[in-house]
Amino acid sequence: MVQGIVTAPALEEVALQVPEMPPILPPGSDNGDPPGWQPPRREPVVSNAVLGMLMFLAFETMFFAGLLGAFLVFRLSSTSWPPPGEPYLPIGVTWFNTGILVASAYSMRRAHRAIRDGSQAGLVHGLGLTALLGTTFLAVQGSEWIRLAHHGLTLQSGTYGATFYTLIGCHGVHVLAAVLWLATVWVLAARGWFSREWHGGIQLCKMYWMFVVGLWLVLFPSVYLM
Repeated sequence: MVQGIVTAPALEEVALQVPEMPPILPPGSDNGDPPGWQPPRREPVVSNAVLGMLMFLAFETMFFAGLLGAFLVFRLSSTSWPPPGEPYLPIGVTWFNTGILVASAYSMRRAHRAIRDGSQAGLVHGLGLTALLGTTFLAVQGSEWIRLAHHGLTLQSGTYGATFYTLIGCHGVHVLAAVLWLATVWVLAARGWFSREWHGGIQLCKMYWMFVVGLWLVLFPSVYLM
């Protein structure tokens, strides 16, 4: 017999001595789960876009709190209001204008609810009405500023005029930005851009619009009624 030749019984004996490899289990089988099972994907409680908007609005709140604080310090330290020679702020027309802005908050809420219910027509109508009311608010406020300027209240007319136009003017700029955003979203909505499943842009626009409305409800009594 030639050395190095292994007989068949010897091969079988070697094969029996090799340990068997454990079978490869599909995902999930090691925990008793069915083959191919994957854990459910957890959606975040607040989306990144909403979280970013909340942070931005928090910064805006601190900004306006600083401006309003400076105005109130000057207001509370004055013995007469307005200062001698300065015109009174228009109360009646500003009450009317405040009602317009509050109505726009309601129409914006209706627009958001409409798209959540799958109503494209309701969304387009609500956005258009909100933008129209916001534009009306700016037009009325601008006309009153022109009248105040004719009566001598300007940025150069002392701290009274400077703080008034800075505070109320900054809010007006924010309302203008919100109206432009509304107009853009309205055009996209008219083209069928949003749906019941995808309307995050509407939610962000609503958050910003509600912010400018709520901010005015703080500024109006603080600046016009105190």
